[in-house]
Amino acid sequence: MCVVICIDSRSTSIPLQVCGSCSCFLRHTTVLHFSFLALSLLPSSPPSSYQKWVRPVQHANDTITVRFGLKISQLVDVDEKNQLMTTNVWLWQEWVDVKLKWNPDDYGGITSIRVPSETIWLPDIVLYENADGRFEGSLMTKAIVRWDGTITWTPPASYKSSCTMDVTFFPFDRQNCSMKFGSWTYDGNMVDLVLVDHYVDRKDFFDNGEWEILNATGVKGSRRDGVYWYPFVTYSFILKRLPLFYTLFLIIPCLGLSFLTVLVFYLPSDEGEKLSLSTSVLVSLTVFLLVIEEIIPSSSKVIPLIGEYLLFIMIFVTFSIIVTVFVINVHHRSSATYHPMAPWVKSLFLQRLPRLLCMRGHTDRGPHGGKEDENQAWLAMLEKATNSVRYISRHIKKEHFIREVVQDWKFVAQVLDRIFLWAFLTVSILGTILIFTPALQMYLSTPS
Repeated sequence: MCVVICIDSRSTSIPLQVCGSCSCFLRHTTVLHFSFLALSLLPSSPPSSYQKWVRPVQHANDTITVRFGLKISQLVDVDEKNQLMTTNVWLWQEWVDVKLKWNPDDYGGITSIRVPSETIWLPDIVLYENADGRFEGSLMTKAIVRWDGTITWTPPASYKSSCTMDVTFFPFDRQNCSMKFGSWTYDGNMVDLVLVDHYVDRKDFFDNGEWEILNATGVKGSRRDGVYWYPFVTYSFILKRLPLFYTLFLIIPCLGLSFLTVLVFYLPSDEGEKLSLSTSVLVSLTVFLLVIEEIIPSSSKVIPLIGEYLLFIMIFVTFSIIVTVFVINVHHRSSATYHPMAPWVKSLFLQRLPRLLCMRGHTDRGPHGGKEDENQAWLAMLEKATNSVRYISRHIKKEHFIREVVQDWKFVAQVLDRIFLWAFLTVSILGTILIFTPALQMYLSTPS
């Protein structure tokens, strides 16, 4: 039979507890050791002189060294519009509290206890670039106190930190977001920071579907304010966007629209769908531009890559509309509209350019030349007829001339369509390559 004596510090009574085995006795003895240790250390009882708002040092000019580390568990969001980075992290902090030491032999071999962090002194380390007003951002979890005064506190925290976004190469961009931690009230002579590891712990990191962390390193720095210096730790996160989503649903449709513009010049000029197609493409590009405007931050410093490409295509389409109007106007010209064809136009557009563009010449398309000779012979016979027949002959000549002029202008319009088809196709391909090549080179390069 074992007897356990439980002393209540709030009264003078000593209740007795009877155990039927020695294991019960040992269990209650361990509980008593923890209770006596907590009562002697923490400020909840008269025997303790611990004050959590007083810096726990032996002498007033002693410095508390805090070993600081960061472990990231999740990259929740990167908001380009508001220039914010949301992360879930664990803060690893370790320091020595000289007022929380004990001899393990006096307390049944207990070498460590877990105490509420609200009851002990804590270094007021906060995130300087916090964007939501919650500078502490961490949960007040329990801290581990060891017999030699070493305290380890690893609270989880959710931060929204400010991050200056560079969207020049969007959506093939990389961002460098930093998180700066430091004491809010203590200078370096009171609380100093030491990095546990120069790399952020990513062992338990949950992958993000839009961003990939290429590198995450920490470095210690300090700033001076008069005679005081303030240490801080800065963690830099190199983030690379995963562009598959924007490539499939933004870039490829824009590429399709740009090459769809080229097909405008492949449609016959007498079809009214030429202008309708160009106008529809222009409206579609405007919608894409509005979508981009909702994603990227409103900044006049840089123009994003996809924005440059959309503007390039919009200018491209606008110019194609102007050219299409001109080609349609040429297509409907004739002598009746007071547009006689100049000799140099006939030589250039009816003879030289068709051969360069691999088009059938205007004079060798079918047996039209034989009919012309036959008509000329027939007209010669009519000229030898009576005066009444001469009137008919002049009328037929005029109609034949008008028909020839109309056919010539239509062929000139076809030549212009073919010229602009190849010109716009070349400009579209070269423009696409020149705009996207720097972004792809930067995206595929190795981070420094």
